[in-house]
Amino acid sequence: MTTVRLPLFPLNSVLFPGLVLPLNVFEERYRAMMRELLKTPEDEPRRFAVVAIRDGHEVAPSAPGMPDSTALPERGPAAGFGADPAQAFHAVGCVADAATVRERADGTFEVLATGTTRVRLLSVDASGPFLTAELEELTEDPGDEAGALAEGVLRAFRQYQKRLAGARERSLTTGAELPDEPAVVSYLVAAAMVLDIPAKQRLLQAPDTASRLRDELKLLRTETAVIRTLPSLPAADLTRGPTSLN
Repeated sequence: MTTVRLPLFPLNSVLFPGLVLPLNVFEERYRAMMRELLKTPEDEPRRFAVVAIRDGHEVAPSAPGMPDSTALPERGPAAGFGADPAQAFHAVGCVADAATVRERADGTFEVLATGTTRVRLLSVDASGPFLTAELEELTEDPGDEAGALAEGVLRAFRQYQKRLAGARERSLTTGAELPDEPAVVSYLVAAAMVLDIPAKQRLLQAPDTASRLRDELKLLRTETAVIRTLPSLPAADLTRGPTSLN
């Protein structure tokens, strides 16, 4: 088992390998993380791990609020994640490589990272200025019939895109721009579909590429049928995901 210890960045979203992650970093715990990453030589990867939050808040409360207007806000690297942060996160996440880490004049950061490798969360350490985690790197096995499944998923995805764009003759991505490598297809489609976090998390932690593609094929057919029956759905807006607050 290959393990690695990395800074941990919990988000209200799921990151997939190969996908770009823009971040606006303003909380002190994550600013400390970025300052640490900047110490890494430019010719080496500036890596941190992203996990989706299962129970907690991406941004910790910074002032008293409901239901207790007198309660003091939590402080520290685990603020908003309870007494045992590991229980607040989904067990499988993704390593991110920060290609750009730019500090602004006010001390906040603009970060552009890319997902690289899936990892399983083994433990979380909250003793420092930001969370760190012990992680097991996960291999991506192709599974059975991944190639044929990828072709079917791409066909279904194009139909889904057309429905989501609101017109049969218009697609958000041309066929020439879509990949054909099964694992890449599976991650691209998982990231592009309009799904809730639990559904995306299930796709991320699928045991192999073929299993992920099978699930995506079912989801694409179901979601396309739903969109077809909801012509008033403002689907074009759903294709643009917001940048994380952090």
